Amino acid sequence: MQRLGINIDHIATIRNARGEGHPNILKAASDVMKFGADSITIHLREDRRHIKDNDLINLSKVRKIPINLELANNAKIINLAIKCKPNFICIVPEKRNEITTEGGLNLKKNKRKIKKIIDLFNKNNIRTSLFINPNIEDIKLSKSVNSKCIEIHTGKFSRMVRENKNFKNELKKIKKCAQLANLLGLDVHAGHGLDYKSTRLLANIKEISEFNIGHFIIGESIFDGLKKVIKKFKKICK
Repeated sequence: MQRLGINIDHIATIRNARGEGHPNILKAASDVMKFGADSITIHLREDRRHIKDNDLINLSKVRKIPINLELANNAKIINLAIKCKPNFICIVPEKRNEITTEGGLNLKKNKRKIKKIIDLFNKNNIRTSLFINPNIEDIKLSKSVNSKCIEIHTGKFSRMVRENKNFKNELKKIKKCAQLANLLGLDVHAGHGLDYKSTRLLANIKEISEFNIGHFIIGESIFDGLKKVIKKFKKICK
């Protein structure tokens, strides 16, 4: 069965709209786990637009909630991550003015920097993943910098599925990357823009062991409720 990680950043966005404490992030994480999630993803961005430092600190104290922390190459956030010791780290690219993460890491350009960060997290026994575009070169580079895991950026594929465009070549590309990564001993995750249909299509790729989904789950739960939406995704992951 493929694992389901749920990103709760957008719950923090709603909370921050009032500048108060509701909805409560700890309760959100606890409920999401109770409803069937295998882990919680949070992205501590440089501008702190949704998740705050205290969210990471408080969530990390609840050891029964596996935390996957997304972060960019920012010294202050990296140091905080080492202190909090989340279960997993996913290194992502970050642009100040982007609405959401627009693509995968530029591994070729930033190979030395990324390897240095991975080595640091490996020394602290924190498994590190790299958020990458679905191309063969990036799979090989991920292995060369000692990453234990990759997360394939599925934004383009998800958008093509949503807009009823021909997605077959993009799906093949993702499948080939997942197969090579698996062959090289990398754990393979997928995420970004996923909904019921796109996740169902990718669930046929047996090398993908985990889906990380946020925006669609939180948005859809307004209509169907969090428990029901998570249950639907867990069914897909079977």
